[in-house]
Amino acid sequence: MEADYHGFLEHEPGRLRVPVPCYLIDHPRGKVVFDTGLHVAIQSDPAARLGILARFFAVTFHAGEDIAARLAALDVDAARIHHLVTSHLHFDHVGGNASLPNARIVIQRREWEAGRDADRIAASGYNPADYDTGQDIFPIDGEHDLLGDGSVTCMPTYGHTPGHQSLRVRLADGEVVLTSDACYLRRTLEELRLSPFAYDREGMLASLRHLRALRDAGARLFYGHDPEFWATVPQAPAEVRAASIS
Repeated sequence: MEADYHGFLEHEPGRLRVPVPCYLIDHPRGKVVFDTGLHVAIQSDPAARLGILARFFAVTFHAGEDIAARLAALDVDAARIHHLVTSHLHFDHVGGNASLPNARIVIQRREWEAGRDADRIAASGYNPADYDTGQDIFPIDGEHDLLGDGSVTCMPTYGHTPGHQSLRVRLADGEVVLTSDACYLRRTLEELRLSPFAYDREGMLASLRHLRALRDAGARLFYGHDPEFWATVPQAPAEVRAASIS
C-alpha cells in the first residue's frame, strides 16, 4: 500500500510504500489472529471498495495475499479460528474479518462504539461492511489476558483511534509487542512524531511512551507499517522468535 509519507510522519515529503501485516499466533488453547488486512474485493476493484479513500491510497494486492489464502497456505482453516483480536477498525486492519466467520472478535469497547457511531464513521473513514460481519463481539476495557495464562495480552494504546489496542505476546525466548498503528514506523517511536490524522495526539504520545518503556525493558516491537523493519522479519511459514527481531 502506498500513500503520502506525510500521512505517517507529519511534514515528511514524498511517498511511502508500506506493508499490511496480519499475525497468526499458534497456542495450545487455540489459534489467534491479530488483524486481517485488506478485503479481497480490493484485488479487483479498489475504488469500488475503498470509495473516497482510494484517492489517498494506492493498493497493490494480489490473489493469494488475503488472510484466508494466507491461512490456507499454512494448512489452517479460517473457519476454525476462534480468537480474532482487532487493533482498530480501519480498512487495512479489518478487511478480512468476514473470512473468519466463527471467530470471536476481541476489541476495545470504545473502538467498537466508535465504529457504530455515524459521526465517527464519517470522520474516521470506517466502513461497517468490513467489521459488522455477524461474528460474536467481545468488547473489553483496557488490558485483557486473552487465553488466561499471560501469554497473549491485549494492551490499550489509545490515540490513533478512540480505542486502538496493541498485542503483547510472550514467546519462549522473550516478549514481543505487535504495535499495529500505535506505532507506524521505528522513526515514529524514536522521534515521537505523529501522523496529522491521529484521533487524540496526546493519547497517542502517551501510548508511544509506554511502548518505548516496554522496548527499553527488553520487549521486541513489531512496527505496524515500517517497510525497512518488515524487510528483516521472517515471513510465514517461518516461525518468529523474539531473538530474531531487532
